[in-house]
Amino acid sequence: MLDIQLIRQYNKPECLVVTEHARKRLIEREISISDIVAVIDNGEIIRQYEDDSPFPSCLVFGLTVEGRCLHVVVSYDNGFVYIITAYVPSKNIWNEDLKTKK
Repeated sequence: MLDIQLIRQYNKPECLVVTEHARKRLIEREISISDIVAVIDNGEIIRQYEDDSPFPSCLVFGLTVEGRCLHVVVSYDNGFVYIITAYVPSKNIWNEDLKTKK
């Protein structure tokens, strides 16, 4: 199980590894690395994906620098935080709190 405090210790640009999938999505969705760092710094883990591979991952909910709600899927291994994807949660899929699925 991932711990947000551990992830935050390595939440700096030199320790972030952006997957190719995430890189494409960040560009498409106009999400910056600063946004990702802010979400991890102020956010909370709302789901754990313990069976993901090659490393367990989790879904972090938080606010960007501008105060926009964002979901970021991350994993952690050996001092690196892997950014898997990030997106603005849709109210069609998520409840009003944007933390629980409908």
